[in-house]
Amino acid sequence: MAKYLVETYYTCTFKVNHYLEDINEKELKNLEKRDDGKFEVLDVKLDNRKTKNLDPNNNKVVENKSIEISGEKNNNSSINNERIVTNINKINDKNSKRFSMPDRRKGYIQKATIGDHKVYLHTGEYEDGKIGEIFIDTSKEGELVKALMNNFAIAVSLGLQYGVPLDEFISAFVGTKFEPSGKVYGNDRILSATSILDYIFRELAISYQNREDLAHTPAIGGNENNLEENNSEDQSQLLKIVKDITSKGFVRNNYKKNLVDLSDVKISLKGKK
Repeated sequence: MAKYLVETYYTCTFKVNHYLEDINEKELKNLEKRDDGKFEVLDVKLDNRKTKNLDPNNNKVVENKSIEISGEKNNNSSINNERIVTNINKINDKNSKRFSMPDRRKGYIQKATIGDHKVYLHTGEYEDGKIGEIFIDTSKEGELVKALMNNFAIAVSLGLQYGVPLDEFISAFVGTKFEPSGKVYGNDRILSATSILDYIFRELAISYQNREDLAHTPAIGGNENNLEENNSEDQSQLLKIVKDITSKGFVRNNYKKNLVDLSDVKISLKGKK
């Protein structure tokens, strides 16, 4: 029996729904770069279909074009929608875009000592507080190790900017074992680490993912969710302003601990006569 290979090419019309907490010019300009939207297929059009005969003695190719399929009129619309969404996801994977960091960005620097080695972790954040880059500086290391650590940080930063979840890096590098290792000094949440990478991604997990299971000491300060529920409307507005101007990784979601109430402070601007 003859065997055939059928290649099908689709063109579809779809819309993307984004749920925003606030509407402003910055979010609207960067809306096309966001990857948190939900696809909804509106229409499907079959542009081209090629049928190839796999018989080596017959290389005939048959083409059928311009066959329209409506996702709403077809009874198998749910099946078609699933196929189209799968194709869209594959296309997005192939044509993934890099979400570049803003020129002026938030972040924090954490200094710690593992054994006799000092480690400086620098982070950079997007406007919404998500981490987008890291830098790693070490002491008492040769040029080779420093170069490897710098390029490792660049690789992780590129992965974050191309949409790789931070959880993937955390699960991959937390628990790695190599020297220097042992007690950690200078970090209030991490007391020991099995390697520099284990320490770095524990710190990132605690600061940006609220992974209390990876911390060695309990969190200090209130939880962000409980804080939002108990606050009044004015306090919630103040908290939102604080979130916009503060590094999420630096405060570790303990905004209540890091807030200073200046409502009763009066400043006299009168000069001396």
